[in-house]
Amino acid sequence: MTESRSFHLDGLSCAGCVRRAETALNAIDGVQDASVNLALAQASVQARPDVALDDMQKALRKAGYPMRVAQIDLELDNMTCASCVARVESALAADPAVLRASVNLNTGRAQVDVLDGQGDSAALVRLLEKAGYPARVISGADSTDPRARQQLEAAAMRLKFLTAAVLTLPVFVLEMGGHAFPPFHHWLHHTIGMQALWVVQFLLATAVLAGPGRVFFLRGVPALWRGVPDMNSLVAVGTAAAWGFSVIATFAPALLPEGTRAVYFEAAAVIVTLILLGRWLEARAKGRTGAAIARLVGMQPKTARVLRDGVEHDIATAELEPGDLVLVRPGERIPGDGALTEGEALIDEAMITGEPLPVSKGPGDKLVGGTVNGAGAFRMTITRTGADTVLAQIIRMVEGAQGAKLPVQALVDKVTMYFVPVVIGLAVLTVLVWLAFGPDLTFALVAGVSVLIIACPCAMGLATPTSVMVGTGRAAELGVLFRKGSALQLMDGVRGVAFDKTGTLTEGRPVLTALEALGDADHALALAAALESQSEHPIGRAIVAAAQDKGLTLPAVSGFKSLTGLGLRAVVDGRNVVLGAERLMVQEGIDPGALRDKAQELAGQGHTPLYLARDGQVLAMIAVADQPKAGARQMVAALRERGLHVAMISGDARATAEAIARDLGIDHVVADVMPKGKVDALEKLRADWGSVAFVGDGINDAPALAEADIGIAIGTGTDVAVETADVVLASGDLRGVVQALDVSRRTMRNIRQNLFWAFAYNTALIPVAAGVLYPAMGVLLSPMLAAGAMALSSVFVLSNALRLRFMPAVAG
Repeated sequence: MTESRSFHLDGLSCAGCVRRAETALNAIDGVQDASVNLALAQASVQARPDVALDDMQKALRKAGYPMRVAQIDLELDNMTCASCVARVESALAADPAVLRASVNLNTGRAQVDVLDGQGDSAALVRLLEKAGYPARVISGADSTDPRARQQLEAAAMRLKFLTAAVLTLPVFVLEMGGHAFPPFHHWLHHTIGMQALWVVQFLLATAVLAGPGRVFFLRGVPALWRGVPDMNSLVAVGTAAAWGFSVIATFAPALLPEGTRAVYFEAAAVIVTLILLGRWLEARAKGRTGAAIARLVGMQPKTARVLRDGVEHDIATAELEPGDLVLVRPGERIPGDGALTEGEALIDEAMITGEPLPVSKGPGDKLVGGTVNGAGAFRMTITRTGADTVLAQIIRMVEGAQGAKLPVQALVDKVTMYFVPVVIGLAVLTVLVWLAFGPDLTFALVAGVSVLIIACPCAMGLATPTSVMVGTGRAAELGVLFRKGSALQLMDGVRGVAFDKTGTLTEGRPVLTALEALGDADHALALAAALESQSEHPIGRAIVAAAQDKGLTLPAVSGFKSLTGLGLRAVVDGRNVVLGAERLMVQEGIDPGALRDKAQELAGQGHTPLYLARDGQVLAMIAVADQPKAGARQMVAALRERGLHVAMISGDARATAEAIARDLGIDHVVADVMPKGKVDALEKLRADWGSVAFVGDGINDAPALAEADIGIAIGTGTDVAVETADVVLASGDLRGVVQALDVSRRTMRNIRQNLFWAFAYNTALIPVAAGVLYPAMGVLLSPMLAAGAMALSSVFVLSNALRLRFMPAVAG
């Protein structure tokens, strides 16, 4: 039996692509027939029902023709613990169009990858509602402060906690006060009477459970009936057991054995109050984890001053359109991406690059929306607005990384999926054992309720996503954008880093590095710049720029001629002038003389030497080179200090590449390779070193960025490179590579600490709650202490994750 499936593909351009895509699909076990339509870019597959879409997706991605995927973002209610995460993902996976579902407990959001054109958001919402988790689709218009919902949640939880605390306090004082101070107990007993005290406690405790504690029953009982209990189920069963036993003791004591008639109204009320306190503290802490996104959103100015028809108008930035002329005053944030058209400015671009020093801008320079104008009013032309701006793209990147699920989280979700049912089983077993071997029914009930309360898996569910949110948020503030959340974990396992050369390790533009003149150096530079001003070659631009920096006046040039592969020839002030490589001097019969030794020395260091001659006599030797970026050597040293191998993979000539590598302290060089050669080089490095990251900036680096275990793109590079990479360095600052590594290592260490605490807490305290220490030490954990310990574990995990907010920047 087979079923038919169809989906769209990317990357198809010819009949050869069709054949390769069909071959990849037909190679999958269980696929009976696969055909691809080039015109529709669509694949039709006949396969057994057990063939997973994920297998097809992997095969097509490996072949270079991935399925076309759309992402649906959902906001969910009623998620309270890690087991909820697993159930939501399981419910979403039931839709045949869903390829992947990633749910974040911390944000209450789900990212769902569906087959393009087949995913129905309404169907997903219905699936989730059936599973007990109401949801709504998040549209592109939902760009409000992401902390607003968390602040509302915290405010609501605070109200519930305070209400519960006010109602619980008298119950606690009436019951526990008498135990702590016997005269108080005797006074109450003789003035009010025990039965009246129990009735008062019943009324107050019932108000707590039916009021602020109602949420546990509304969510926990339906989940229990569906056979998928969650932490709300644990609290509901535990508190209902304590309350129910107390009600019988109060109103029908004859149903209980003599000596077991006691009430636990205070336990039920205090448990609910303490758990609400824990949830309030969690909600407050969660609000802080999204601080990075909130700050980024806050950088978007609300209004802009636009010049239309010669008149200034203040309008909302949402109304800006490309082509608008905007006036920006000192101290204001730039309302959108564009170019400076009139005036000069010092722009604080720290939010994009992480650099604290302002950048000088003049006419024609690019401006990024959200950055701050320090001094000087200017006019700019808007080129991109709204969701197309750099800031909006950064926000989407950070949101994507914060909402993503790390590979380590999959194990946690698998454990917690079965954790709650196992805990309920352990609680029942505890009650049965103590009924058989314990002193009385009350003792058995206390032990069982304690097991239910203390085993709540909140801490396990929060351990990973909280650290991811804080870590990626802090990374964004430091100029490192994790486009894919999994990169945060994979970066921690990297053993080697390979770099492209031009534009990555070097500035990507030649500059004048040496000038050896036999006479007036400035005159020689002016002559050379006069010739090169007629050329468009990058080397020529470097020489002209050097002359302009010195303020030299360039002589008039006539009879200009470009000699392909050799150099330039022209007439200046009536005299013949040539500028070019040594082979041009040989062709012209000109001897470079003493300048040859210096030129050869510089050539061996990766520079390009040129000779300037006039009327057959050499005047000067000029050297040009693409210089290493500032801090590149320190960055390589920092990577080595952290135990990583470092390599350079370049398409440049070996002599040039090796010269740069020597200067930077890199001893492994692969040179003179095409883009496919970079991929082959990475495969060899992976075989020798293990997991390898690749850092690049150009279109020709895209294949290597995709092939590497972690692709790191320089944010100032091409869009293709940025879109292919897993990590983006917002500026060209190479310290970002070390920063990305440090963020990954610190975040993963934080996650491991959280998981250890969460698992160790449950492993250690569930047996204590069950009473294993009672026979030897007489220790039995009360349900109230269990609730307090449970709340404390979640608060500890959140507090530990929040330490990542203070992660230091890498020293320059």
